[in-house]
Amino acid sequence: MTDIVRYRMCFSGRVQGVGFRYKASNVASKYCLTGYVKNEYDGTVTVEIQGTEQNIYMFLKSMGSDRYIDIYEVEKEHISVETDEHGFIVQY
Repeated sequence: MTDIVRYRMCFSGRVQGVGFRYKASNVASKYCLTGYVKNEYDGTVTVEIQGTEQNIYMFLKSMGSDRYIDIYEVEKEHISVETDEHGFIVQY
């Protein structure tokens, strides 16, 4: 079995009001990733994402290739895996 990892990421740039959360949810589902995405009051977006390193890499690559989303910076922190998590949700 492939190792599962989890990251908390903070995305800065043009990431709110451009469909970021909707796209993140769709891309995460496509790559069988779990976690959540949430807008923050400071204009950033937080994502906690869990899956294989390869699928998380594909998630990031896909998010960076959108013509409306313009990511300036991603802060990435390795955190503990949530063993009972299922699915990827958009938090409001």
